[in-house]
Amino acid sequence: MFLQKLKDITTFIFDVDGVLTDGSVQVNNNGQSLRTFNIKDGYALQLAVKRGYNVCIISGGDGIAMAKRFSNLGITDVFLGTGDKVSIFNQYLLDKKITAGEVLYMGDDIPDLKVMKLVGLPTCPADAVDEIKAISTFISPYQGGKTAARDIIEKVMKLQGKWFDENPNAADSGK
Repeated sequence: MFLQKLKDITTFIFDVDGVLTDGSVQVNNNGQSLRTFNIKDGYALQLAVKRGYNVCIISGGDGIAMAKRFSNLGITDVFLGTGDKVSIFNQYLLDKKITAGEVLYMGDDIPDLKVMKLVGLPTCPADAVDEIKAISTFISPYQGGKTAARDIIEKVMKLQGKWFDENPNAADSGK
C-alpha cells in the first residue's frame, strides 16, 4: 500500500519550520528571523522541480530570506505567512488540476494537522509531535532540518525511476 502511494505522487508540499529547518529561529538585532536549511534537502527539492514534480511550500513563517531560498531552488509555489493551510491547499489543487491523492505533505506540528488529513500521503520528520505522527503514513527516521525532506523525496523519485541525475551541478543545492 505504501509503495503504491509513492508511485502516485506528483506533488510535494512542505511546511518549513520543523520540517525543512530544525525549528530553531535566531533573531538578529534588526528583528529579522534567521533559519538554517540543510543543503541535502535543497538538492532533493531542486531536483524534484527539474524532474517535473509540483513542489510547494506552505508555512506560517515568513521572511525575505526564506522566499529567496526557495526561489533559488526553483520553487515558485511558495505560500508564506499562511494562517489557513487548508484554504491554500484546496486552491492549489484547483490551480494545478491535481487530486489530493497525488499529494505528499510533510508537516511536524498541530498547524499541519487538518491539511495532512486531506492528502494522499501524510508524512513527518522523526521529531514531529505525537498528533502528527499518529496520522502520518510515513515517519522519516530523520529529524526536521536534518534531511527528512530529502529522505521522502528520494524514496518517491527512486521508486518512480527519476532520482539519479546524469549531470549533477554541485551548485544547485547551495543556492
